[in-house]
Amino acid sequence: MAVKYFFLSDGWTVGRVWEFGGLWNANAWRREPEIERMNLCIVEQGEKLWLYRVEDAVLMVEVNPTPAASPESAKTIGQVVLKRLITADQAIERLATAQAWLNPPFKDEGVRG
Repeated sequence: MAVKYFFLSDGWTVGRVWEFGGLWNANAWRREPEIERMNLCIVEQGEKLWLYRVEDAVLMVEVNPTPAASPESAKTIGQVVLKRLITADQAIERLATAQAWLNPPFKDEGVRG
């Protein structure tokens, strides 16, 4: 199965999802779209951007600020639609050229010192 990727800033969440026929219809697909936050993020201009993996059927996603995000950014920006998802090669290129990248331990893994 082919996959696509996108980066999403801390304080933002995925909203509506589009596929080839329009908005994702969980009843027609008999499931929700496969969207997974990877355990990898980059830091650009002091902002954490998390890498997400989505299934190939997804064309674009809408992202919205979470209630915990800055009220000012929610008023100013409101919502953003990611029109173009990226390939694995493009994600690797972005990781390679990022100012910094982080690979924090999973929540169920202990940090050993």
